[in-house]
Amino acid sequence: MDKDYQADRTSLISGEAQIGRGTRIWQFCNIMGGSVIGEDCNIGQNVFVESGVRIGSRVKVKNNVALYQGVVCEDDVFLGPNCVFTNVINPRSFIERKHEFRETVVKRGATIGANATIVCGNTIGRYAMVGAGTVVTHDVGDYQLVTGNPGRMAGYVCMCGCRLREAEEAEMRDCPECGRRYRVTADGFAEEVRRTGEAIQ
Repeated sequence: MDKDYQADRTSLISGEAQIGRGTRIWQFCNIMGGSVIGEDCNIGQNVFVESGVRIGSRVKVKNNVALYQGVVCEDDVFLGPNCVFTNVINPRSFIERKHEFRETVVKRGATIGANATIVCGNTIGRYAMVGAGTVVTHDVGDYQLVTGNPGRMAGYVCMCGCRLREAEEAEMRDCPECGRRYRVTADGFAEEVRRTGEAIQ
């Protein structure tokens, strides 16, 4: 059967998986039926995608990542090599807890660094960045940078991935690379207010 994506012959791909046009799947992957992968994704070597997982378009999943039921990645997400997702808080091999699976959402444009662990039931905000080796135990806000174990906020990052610097106004942050400007809200999240010198409509 003709398909609109490319897959290495060593990968096991269910005919019941939904895979978008232009997606590339590399060696030794296992894509289960009932999973959804969008267009123009890059699925690295030895990636496991379980039934029920939803991956948006233009997502990059690097080598040795397992995505279990309950994980949702929106468009333009980057998952670094060996990052880890879970879906049960208190697993036991001898107790069935599928009814307790918790959803983990990685929102548009977010980056998960290599070897980071995302504890289930949390949301990673838009364009947030989780540093390599970080253990995320709570929600991460839009544009927030978190590092360490447990993960703690270490600043803010731009949509382009550059760390934001403080501006003259206390609540404002600027990107030294692309010129975008952000306002830090009362709850500690960031929102974009200007790009390349022009106000956002």
